[in-house]
Parts: sequence; C-alpha cells; structure tokens
Amino acid sequence: MTELTTAEDAIKAAISSNDVVLFMKGTKAMPQCGFSSRVAGVLNYMGVEYLDVNVLADETVRQGIKDFSDWPTIPQLYVKGEFVGGCDIITDMTLSGELDTLFDENAVGYDKEAADKIREANA
Repeated sequence: MTELTTAEDAIKAAISSNDVVLFMKGTKAMPQCGFSSRVAGVLNYMGVEYLDVNVLADETVRQGIKDFSDWPTIPQLYVKGEFVGGCDIITDMTLSGELDTLFDENAVGYDKEAADKIREANA
C-alpha cells in the first residue's frame, strides 16, 4: 500500500464516518492559520459538532486532501461526505444563509440564533 493510498483511505474514512469534517491547519481549539481560524470560529460559534483534522500533523494528509478534492488550499470543509469549500466560500455561505440551508438539508445541528448573530455583526 502506498502512502498516497493510506492518506486517501484516511480521508475517505474521516468524511464517511462524520457528518462534518474540517481539514485545517491546527485544531479547532488551537488553529494555526487565519483561514483555518475563521472557519473553525464560525463552526464553533454556531455550535456545530465536527471532526477537525490537523493537516500539519501529517504531510501525506496535507497533500492528500488537496489531491482528493482537487482544491489547492486549506482549510477544506466537508458535509455528509461532500466537499463544500474553503475559507472564502464558507464565509460567503455563512453571510448569505446558504450554510444554514446546507446544514438544514443534511440534518446537521447548529445554533440558528448564533448564525443570525454572525450575519447581523457583518451586515
């Protein structure tokens, strides 16, 4: 088994066994870059339960997730096994209400009031 297959298998296992997964630099408690911090901050504030995968802990996963999604940057958010996007896309979806809709459609729990507060603060 090659390292790439191992990373791909780990990625597939993470996104298939968790409703929401954030591949990020650092952890949800201690993000290691501003973009990861922004997305984790949104999810944390909205009370979303999610798996955080620290790509800095494993170079094969760090490159593997970019290859897997065909997306060049980190963080990357997955909901119900589907790639949603990176920081800019998640920010835009949060402010437009699309992220709420995505969570509603996929039965992902979140604090609607918190989501509204984010939009109010950025209006």
